[in-house]
Amino acid sequence: MSDRLDELERRIDGLRAGVRKAMRVRDTVTARALRAELRGAERAWDSLVGGVPESGPDDQGGPTGRDAGSSRGEESRLVTVREQVHQALTLLGAPAQPRLIVAVGEAFFGGALRSNQLTSLRRDEERSFRASPYGRPYYLCAALTDRLSPARGLLAVSTWPLARRMVGPLSPRVDFLTCAIAVARQLNDDPRAARLLTRMARNIPGGGQGDLGPPDPGRVIEAAAGELAVHAERDTRDRDTLAKRATSQLGDTARLFGAATLSTVARDTITKGGR
Repeated sequence: MSDRLDELERRIDGLRAGVRKAMRVRDTVTARALRAELRGAERAWDSLVGGVPESGPDDQGGPTGRDAGSSRGEESRLVTVREQVHQALTLLGAPAQPRLIVAVGEAFFGGALRSNQLTSLRRDEERSFRASPYGRPYYLCAALTDRLSPARGLLAVSTWPLARRMVGPLSPRVDFLTCAIAVARQLNDDPRAARLLTRMARNIPGGGQGDLGPPDPGRVIEAAAGELAVHAERDTRDRDTLAKRATSQLGDTARLFGAATLSTVARDTITKGGR
């Protein structure tokens, strides 16, 4: 429970800072979205503090071992697919494919997500936004390509800075390294978390240990951060340029879910014509 409280408090502090920054530059759209998420985070904090105090595995007959995992799985089934995806993306801190989101949900939140559950999620979120703009604290939205269209298969969170959702030439690698660092920092004793980190470490020079067992989280972080430093400046510059284009050219809905491409327009025209 204390770890969750710490995470929520850090998130609340970050959201408050984001609201102040948005208000300083008179970005009312971002400020409104951040305030909505801030209220949700504060409600979650109040709920957690007002709940049953955390007990150790042996002092109050609490669950241990397999029972603890089972309990965590039962809790995850009470959380909607949407909320589980948000949890995973918040941990990763970067746009991600459904397969990685599912793996993170299993390893860190005891989730039971399936990739096919995420297939229509972004479309559902867009419909909800169009029906009631900013009616939710956050939306699961799209990463945007250099054409300002939705990046195929990449989910993101609406309250992230727009630049973080842009995909430049180096962004896929930068986001992978960012996600690997996040997984390494949050590594727990769940074997699924170790397996996930092992798979990621294999794709980071100097991050793995061959066949000698699970990678050392510190080593993964160091290796990933070293490579990240090489790409970060250019990638940040590319993303900022794309974000400025998106801000000047797109409306609220398109900034979250991407501009329609010619193929999308053609498909919709054909669909409507066939009715």
